[in-house]
Parts: sequence; structure tokens; C-alpha cells
Amino acid sequence: MQSIQVSKGASSVKNGYESITGQINVEFKKPQATPFADANLYYNTKGKLEANLGANLHLSDRWSTALLGHYEILNKAHDDNDDDFADMPKVRQGSLMSRWAWLGDNYIFQASVKGLKEHRESGQISSHHSPLATHPYTIDITNERYEAFVKNAYIFNPEHSSNIALILSGSLHHENALYGHKQYNSDQRNGYASLLFETDFNEYHNLSTGVSLNHDHFDFDETTPGAYAQYTFKIGEQFTLMGGLRWDHSNIYGSFITPRMHLKYSPNDILTLRGSIGKGYRTNHVLAEYNYLMASSRQIIIDDNLDQEEAWNYGVSAALSIPVGEKILDLSAEYYYTTFLHQMLVDMDSNSHAVHFTNLVGDSYSHTWQAEASYELFDGFTLTATYRRTNVKSTYGGVLREKPLTNKYKGLITAQYKPGLGKWQFDATLQLNGGGRMPDPYTTADGKPSWDTRYKGFEQLNAQVTRFFRHWSISAGGENITGRRQINPIIAADDPWGPDFDATMVWGPVHGAIYYIGIRLNWEKI
Repeated sequence: MQSIQVSKGASSVKNGYESITGQINVEFKKPQATPFADANLYYNTKGKLEANLGANLHLSDRWSTALLGHYEILNKAHDDNDDDFADMPKVRQGSLMSRWAWLGDNYIFQASVKGLKEHRESGQISSHHSPLATHPYTIDITNERYEAFVKNAYIFNPEHSSNIALILSGSLHHENALYGHKQYNSDQRNGYASLLFETDFNEYHNLSTGVSLNHDHFDFDETTPGAYAQYTFKIGEQFTLMGGLRWDHSNIYGSFITPRMHLKYSPNDILTLRGSIGKGYRTNHVLAEYNYLMASSRQIIIDDNLDQEEAWNYGVSAALSIPVGEKILDLSAEYYYTTFLHQMLVDMDSNSHAVHFTNLVGDSYSHTWQAEASYELFDGFTLTATYRRTNVKSTYGGVLREKPLTNKYKGLITAQYKPGLGKWQFDATLQLNGGGRMPDPYTTADGKPSWDTRYKGFEQLNAQVTRFFRHWSISAGGENITGRRQINPIIAADDPWGPDFDATMVWGPVHGAIYYIGIRLNWEKI
């Protein structure tokens, strides 16, 4: 990967109608970048091996191509808590991506083809005190995915950045999943096309407009044409106001409107204020998104005519860069509120031996607060602290309740030290995870609840040290060094074919500390 961009709240209408609480964009290394070749190997104490490679080649002043690959394998089962179930699945995964680019004076072309195949295997295993069961409970999941996209852009007025672009993409995804006796097989085919026009009238005014068509074949066929317009008013780096409106029509849910607005104000180099408001929609594909809930004896109940999810999101944030001594203290605070008008509810409370997918009747919302501070205490040493608190509630059985298996808070304290000439780098992260509510338990024969109604908070410590050389580096570190884990995550593990078995009540890590070593080789043309 080259970078990751995170958009919080409702994003631009150019990106579609589905963003409700944010979007994540993963940017892979581009073929037109400075010529490079790199590879890295990773191995940990659980026996997992990973290998990545990447390289690009400039075929001419305008043509370039890149090849990116990934492979990982873990073929050993681990059962640290002696419940005769694997703590983590065996996995074998490989993916390959080919990218192409042509950069002309007025025409830009990019294309990519990617393929991925993965096999995961878990369930009951033999241990030192128990042989493999006669009819073991097995989890077996195979995924195959193929993607391709083509991007074309023509700049017909460079002075005003006036351009027209056509984006075409498609994907095929096949999944075979087995959870005990429950089987889920699915095929998804998606096609997407978008035609966009954008121009700057002058340094203050920008207009972006376009049309799109999305076709999704899954449990059902949904075709959604749409159109949008977005206006941006900008005064240098001090003030930006962006408002957008899009219309889409689903052959299943009919027409719907998506309004969104964003505001940014930076009166000086110290303070930046942001605000956003927007609506979002999402189509549910129940078993594709929640098939892991089949790893239990719970009855799966799916109501007919589930609503398209619809929600409003509101957000405000402030960022400060304050000179303190010879360094800069970076402070930020943000608040986001999401309220659902329509939502698919995953109800595991009304019946502790069933999971019910149904339409929301009542309120459902989330409040999220986050604060962050970062400061370079001395040359090369930076300390960052982040705290996020959430309040997520939905209506279950007519009662507004806390959403189960959702942490009340998360905290991060990160320290990084890169002394001298930068040949060494030391990183440490302490992660704090708040407790939360469990789905309502059933009552055992002796009158006790089958599991605790709440789980407590826990911490995890990660650390890494890296030594850099001219064209390679070596690193070693550990994850979950504190060894915190959920001791008995599987309910009725001794009777997986019985009525009480449930492997979905997981709120924390199920494995202990993991230590690893990695080697990276890199070359970049200067």
C-alpha cells in the first residue's frame, strides 16, 4: 500500500450514497510513481508466514506498469485454552494485482486487474489431552475474488482544471462457507460506471457533476442509476464550503435523495474547524455480511422485505497546532452523531437460541467523541494519545438498549523514537479497550446465566524495533504482549452439536502474545 485515507462522517456525493459514518480508501502503489522494487517477509511465533512484493516499470515517458503480490500461510492449529477448538483459523491466501497507466498532456488512462484466493479452516482439533472427535465440528471457508477497473480522464481546459472522466469497474466474488452442518454458498457480480465532469470557474468556485450506474447481483439483482451535482466555494486555505445533492433510483427501493454539506474554516495556522451533515443509504445482504453467526446452534431468522438502511450523520471537529517551546503540540477533538431512520436490526436478545434479522422499530443512534494529542518531547521522540468514547443504542423488543459486543471506549498511547541519523526506530502502542454489554444469556439447569451479562475492559501492548540499512531493513516485535485474552470464548465447546453451542460471543483476543520478525528489501531510483 502507498497510503490509507480515512473520511469521517458523510463523504462527498461523488463517492455515492452509501457513506453513512465514513469511508476508507486504500491507495496502492502506482505504476507512474518513481521506479521502485520492494519485497518483505514476515514470520511469527504462531507459524504464520507472509510475503509481499511490488515493482513498477516505466516503459516510456508515458506508459508505466506495476505488479503487486501477496501470499500468506498458517498451517498449524493452536489451542492455548484447551477447549479443543482452534484459537485462530488455518489460512492460505494469495493475491496478485497488475496496474497500468498512460499519462498524456491532456489524456490520462489507468487500469488494474486483481485476483485473490483464500482458504480458511477452523473448528475442533485434537489436543494433548483429547483426540479428535468422531464427528468434529468444522469451519471451512473458501473465497475467490476478481476485480478490474479502467479510469479515463480528458483535461480540455488546464487553466480551469476542466475535465471529463469515465470510470468503469467490475468484480466477481465466490464464497463457499461451512459451519458445522450449515452451509452458505454465494456468488456476487458487480458492475459500476460513472461519468464525471468538473471545472473551476475561478479560484473561488468549483462545480462537479456526474451520472452513475451500479448493478449488484447477490441474493437479488439491484440496479441503481444516479446523478449528482456538487458546488465548492473556496477562499485560499482559509475557508471551504462544499454542498452536494444526488438522486438515485433502485429497482427495489425506488428513488431517494442524498444531501450532504461540508464546511472548513482555518482563520490562521493554529486553528482548523470542520463541520459536516449528510444522509446515507445502504442495501443489506444479510448472510453475506453476517454468515459468521452461523457458527452456533442459534436458529437463523430473516424477515421478508428488509428495509434499505437510511441514516443522518452530523459531525464537528477542531484541530489546534500550538507552538510549545521549539516543538508543535497537535490537539484535536471531534464529535459525530448518527441517527437511523431505517435499519436492519441484528437481534440476539429476544431469544438467546436464535438470531433475528428484522427491521428497526424505534430509535437507533450512536454518539462518538474523540480527542487526540501529539507532541515531540525531544528530537526523534513523539508521544501520541487518543481517546474515543461511544454510546451506541438500538431498540430491541421495544426497549432502547446498548448495542451488544460494542466497546464503550478505546484508547491509544503511542510512542515512537527515531534517534540520530534514523538508522533505528522504536515503536510502542498501548491499546485500552472498554467493556460492554453481552447479548442476553439463557438460564442453565442450575438457574445460573450461561454467560456474564457484561464484559470488562482490557489492555493490549504492541512494540516493535526496526534497524534500517540502505536498501533493506529488519524489524522484530510483539503483539498483545500483555497476553490479555478471552479465556472461554466458546459457549458449550464440549458439545458443539448440542442446542447451547455458540462460538459468536467473542469480545476480545482469543490468543495470547505473538512475537514476530520481518525483513524488507527496497530499491527506489533517485
